[in-house]
Amino acid sequence: MSREPILSADDATPEPPATAAPAISLTGEEDTALRPKRMEDMVGQCEVYERLKIAVDAARIRSEPLGHVLLDGPPGLGKTTFAMCIPNELGVPLQIASGAALAAPKDLLPYLSNAEEGSVLFIDEIHRLPKTVEEFMYPAMEDFRIDITVGEGISARTVNMSLRPFTLIGATTRTGLLSAPLRDRFQVREHLDFYSHEELTEIIRRNARKLKIAIDDEAAKKIARCSRGTPRVANNRLRWVRDYATSRANGEITFAVSQEALSMLSIDILGLDAQDRKYLETIHRVFHGGPVGVEAIAHTLNTATDTLSDEVEPFLLRAELVVRTPRGRRLTAAAYKHLGLDPPDDLPRLLDADEESSQPLF
Repeated sequence: MSREPILSADDATPEPPATAAPAISLTGEEDTALRPKRMEDMVGQCEVYERLKIAVDAARIRSEPLGHVLLDGPPGLGKTTFAMCIPNELGVPLQIASGAALAAPKDLLPYLSNAEEGSVLFIDEIHRLPKTVEEFMYPAMEDFRIDITVGEGISARTVNMSLRPFTLIGATTRTGLLSAPLRDRFQVREHLDFYSHEELTEIIRRNARKLKIAIDDEAAKKIARCSRGTPRVANNRLRWVRDYATSRANGEITFAVSQEALSMLSIDILGLDAQDRKYLETIHRVFHGGPVGVEAIAHTLNTATDTLSDEVEPFLLRAELVVRTPRGRRLTAAAYKHLGLDPPDDLPRLLDADEESSQPLF
């Protein structure tokens, strides 16, 4: 099935239905302008799109609320975009909440009591919900009712409150932190994966039109290759290149302009920045290629361990530049090659890897 390729709208983006709540920006007005309003305007995640489209179409045909949906995956891949497109497809209102802000059951009450028939409640970072709030949601998700305790002590009584049937969409970057009972209450569970260079190139082309900046194909491909397979990174780097082009290149993004702009940020061909390369160079120079624990690297770089494990290492591991062994982190042959260094003679034997391995995926 061919369709226009997820994270960018074309020039003629349809307006949301009149019954839908206005789209609420989580990251700024400009980000909302780049965010597609309907799923067919999205690029990538084709299999996820097809499955969600079937579920949405079936719910609309039966005039029933869509089953609860859980979207998981690394940051910046389109979980929020899907969650905001689905209500537009259904023509229903949308409410947005954050798991971190729902500290007690009473914080969830306004969202549940105000939910209209068939409407969507989107909870971002749902894994950050406290245990008491999770348990409070169980009857709301299954039976569309909640039990409220009024009063204290022996005079307390429980009031059963019925809710209008609604759809809960949860987004999380860490599915393992969700309790099994909560995960099992989502009828639709989808995992979002990283994007190909071709998909990111299309996203950059479309968003350049939205930003009213001219860009040639080679420049779009250059930015895509440096975007770590993530649309949010691609959008951020496109904005920087646009600023550079506006300031120093008469407002047109060519390959040379994109290369100069990304070089100013110390971003190389694989998308590594200065901090990433400093991490790799420290393992090579100080720890002779590893193995070494992340705490030792963090102390050497005078950086917090969480910064390395949450921001630096995920992409380096995925790009196969670093491996995690029982004894610690170790550089791969691809890392030595990227740094322009000769790998140790015993590296293939130590890592059980091929020195002539292909370039990283992103």
